[in-house]
Amino acid sequence: MYIRLCSFCNGPTLFLQGDQEYSPGPLPGNPVAHLPAEIESLFAEARTATAAGAYTAAVLTCRKILMHIAVEKGADKNKSFLDYVHYLISKGYAPPESQGWVDYIRSRSNEANHEIILMTTEDANALVTLVEMLLRFVFELPKSVPAPSPKAAPATS
Repeated sequence: MYIRLCSFCNGPTLFLQGDQEYSPGPLPGNPVAHLPAEIESLFAEARTATAAGAYTAAVLTCRKILMHIAVEKGADKNKSFLDYVHYLISKGYAPPESQGWVDYIRSRSNEANHEIILMTTEDANALVTLVEMLLRFVFELPKSVPAPSPKAAPATS
């Protein structure tokens, strides 16, 4: 075993048995702009947990992110997780035809929360990726539209 410093972040990385196994691994996904502070913190936590091999923790954090998104967008607090998922879909916060992947997040996180099973790297990476796309759709894209030019004439139909 040995420790090397990452050339990107200068953080320590522990290498086991000939460079094949190391921890933490690379962060999955990418940062998302324009997130509320709590959601940004949770998303960073899910990414960091995945990189550290804490896959069940990452999946459960992704579940919590969905709840926070719903409340941030107007859902009542203290509702069931399923209520929050339905809220996101019914209010158009999930992209068209995305109910399948929102349901995938719901079902995998329910298994992590209610069953005696451990999540895998595939589970955590998939949920982080899907949550990232949802965060981009709900928070980043709406704020990425350029403001209209003050000199531009209003569009007519």
